[in-house]
Order: sequence, then structure tokens, then C-alpha cells
Amino acid sequence: MSTPAAVPAESTSPETPSDNPSGFTVWAVLRRDPARPDDLDGTDVPTAVEELEGVIADIELQNVTVRGLYDVSGLRADADLMLWLHGPEADTLQWGLRQLRRTRLLKALLPTWNAMGVHRDAEFNKAHVPAFLRGVAPKDWLCVYPFVRSYEWYLLPDEERSTMLADHGRKGAAFRSVLANTVAAFALGDYEWLLPMEADQLTDLVDMMRELRYTEARRHVREEVPFFTGRRIQPAELVEVLQ
Repeated sequence: MSTPAAVPAESTSPETPSDNPSGFTVWAVLRRDPARPDDLDGTDVPTAVEELEGVIADIELQNVTVRGLYDVSGLRADADLMLWLHGPEADTLQWGLRQLRRTRLLKALLPTWNAMGVHRDAEFNKAHVPAFLRGVAPKDWLCVYPFVRSYEWYLLPDEERSTMLADHGRKGAAFRSVLANTVAAFALGDYEWLLPMEADQLTDLVDMMRELRYTEARRHVREEVPFFTGRRIQPAELVEVLQ
């Protein structure tokens, strides 16, 4: 699993891939199928884990980065595992996800939710570049949710929108331990934006999301569910999560 070198959350370090990197990203949330219980015995486990690790290594040779596998079990009734991939081409991400889904550990899982996004100028900050495209190492916890603005939002005067977004941005920026990875999702599904947030402490995500409720911009929200939150795990931990 790729673990890029860590840099500060708002770094402009020379290690950053480029001043304006581009790329697609996809999340897949999966759940166990009660009709197909895991039938791995003790002798099968090492082989199944090695297979998954091998597929991750293989797809990364084709420019598909697996930023993380996440244990989302227990937080929702309809989810056990979340995958996060990114790369320069959407079709290669589709292929990479299919390769992962065909492995012994994942092939019996059912899809709960999928979403694809692409880096474009973010409405709250034109200079925003997602952490995953800046070479920032993934953090321990991930929270992902979609976002759709009100119909009126895009017709408001630019100055009015800018004022609300600036207030929203200041509240979010106060949580310096949280990595933002906002990407556009127009035409890629049912959403306009996807907001993945990363933190080493789960409570940092809870506190930030609560604080962001106290902004005028929230009056112009049409949809911002579902939420999927999980802890980043290694392939070997997947066996216990899926039992």
C-alpha cells in the first residue's frame, strides 16, 4: 500500500509533484454478504493476504495508487470495508478496482457505495490541492461524504458567495491536524463535490464537522450524505474485519 512521504498539510515543498497536479480518485465501500460467509481456514489466510498485497503492487505499477484500506465496520450497518484509490486516468482506476474486487478476500463482498472525483478548482479556495495529490502521507482515519449545493447557490452574486465561503474556510482551517482532499464530482455521479477528510485522531474529524455547521454557507446545502468513516488498516488486518 503506498505511503507517500509526509509533508505539512499546506506545504509548497519542492517534493510536491507539480504546482497544479491533476488526477482522479475513487472510493468503494463494500459489505459482507450473509449468503456467502467467509470460508477461509487458517492455512488459506497467508495466501489470501499475499494475493491482495500482490495485486496492490501490480496495479500500482500501472499508476493506480492505493491510498488506503479502511475498516468502516460498526459505524454503519451496511458497510465493512472502504477502498481509496487515485491515479491520473479514470479508466485505469476502474480497472484497478476490478482487480482488487477479484481477489480471494474481496470477491464475496457486496457494493454499498461508489464515488469518483477529479481535482478541479475548489469553490472555497482556488489554490486548494488535495493532500493525496501533494504527496502528503495518509492519516489514520478517513471520513468521506458527498456534497450538493442548493439550486440558488450558483446564481448568487459572487461577492455574497465569496463571503460565506471565506467564513466556512476559516472555520475549517482552524483544524490544522485535518487533511482536506476536496474533489469535483460533476457528471461523474449524483454529486457535485466529494469531501474526504483525514486525521490521526477520530475526534478531530468529529469536532471539525460539528464546527462547520455554524456557517451561513450551510443554508445552501441540498445533500451531504451518506458519511463513511473508517480506520486505515493493512491487508493482513482485513481477515479479522471481514470475519
